[in-house]
Amino acid sequence: MKLRKEKPSPPAEVLLSLAGLSLSLLAAACGAPGEPTPPSPPIPSAISDLAGRQIGDAVLLTFALPLKSTLGERLNQVPTLEVWRGTLRPDGTPDQRSFRLVDTVPPAILATYAQEGQVSFPEPLQPDELRSAAGQTALYRVRTRVSERKSSADSNEIRMNLYPVPQRIDGLESRITEKYIGLSWTPPNSTSAGAELPAIREFHVYRGELDAASAAAAEKDLHSAVWKLPLLEIAVTAVPEYQDASFDFGKTYAYVVRSVISEGGSLLESGDSRPAILAPKDVYPPAPPQDLVAAAVPGANPGRFVVDLSWTINLETDVAGYHVYRSESEDARGPLVTPELLPTPSFRDTTVASGRRYWYTVTAVDRSENESAPSAVALVEVP
Repeated sequence: MKLRKEKPSPPAEVLLSLAGLSLSLLAAACGAPGEPTPPSPPIPSAISDLAGRQIGDAVLLTFALPLKSTLGERLNQVPTLEVWRGTLRPDGTPDQRSFRLVDTVPPAILATYAQEGQVSFPEPLQPDELRSAAGQTALYRVRTRVSERKSSADSNEIRMNLYPVPQRIDGLESRITEKYIGLSWTPPNSTSAGAELPAIREFHVYRGELDAASAAAAEKDLHSAVWKLPLLEIAVTAVPEYQDASFDFGKTYAYVVRSVISEGGSLLESGDSRPAILAPKDVYPPAPPQDLVAAAVPGANPGRFVVDLSWTINLETDVAGYHVYRSESEDARGPLVTPELLPTPSFRDTTVASGRRYWYTVTAVDRSENESAPSAVALVEVP
């Protein structure tokens, strides 16, 4: 009978290695014990539509906020903005080593400069910096991030030549009249850094409409304003004054003026003047009605008379109607005989008595309830 040989047992080291491998595979299959690893924060997609222009002592950077990450996931928060600035080499190519982080804008602040997904952020420039680098080319790029650990890739790059600008206009005077809002100011005589100023070419006047509740905050900081209509250029003038005749009573306006010089072959504006915040109220009554005519005519009943009155319609566009007053004394205006405003320049008085004399006057009332002075008196004798 042939005996079967026993196979030799594997060494202890091999058994231990196999046991460790089995445990590793089991752990991988069942999930490692302990706290789960948090997902990596999203990286915003790079901004590709960066644009900019110098306005006063700032470069206004405009771009669309990134909405998705590099993996196509939707970003659910406003990111932090990083502004990078660099210079050119002598051969005109970007000096990559020159780029420096010049500003970091937190989400809470960046959100105040965003409207419908579009950002317009003024990156400030120091006046001394503008003076020392007058006419030199600056390069700008931006990045965004939602985590300290990873920023987006660089945006597209923009170039601009930077110049000193006129000092901001400090004293913007204003006055409200019935026909216009008058603005006047003193032109600056130096740049924002105190250097000699080139000749001022013109002044640009801007106007925006505010939510009245934000007027007090806007007086201190125009960026705190809540706009119904943003600042828009309404006039170009060569003299330091302007009359705005296109305003409406009952609205709250902010006005700013910028001085304009010619630099680098183009026009360059200063920063905003101190704003003038105005809420014009209509306290101006219409003109008195003209050409009042009154006549006693037979009424519907035999032996009864009525008085027909008519006058010329007022030319003011905000006239809401007319009031008629009647007196039995020449020296007194008498009581109102039309409790409701008359929409047209005519009235028939059916409450007169025979054999009496009446003195009539008419007033015009506008939509702000300002009442005019009385018209000339019309005397009627009722038969």
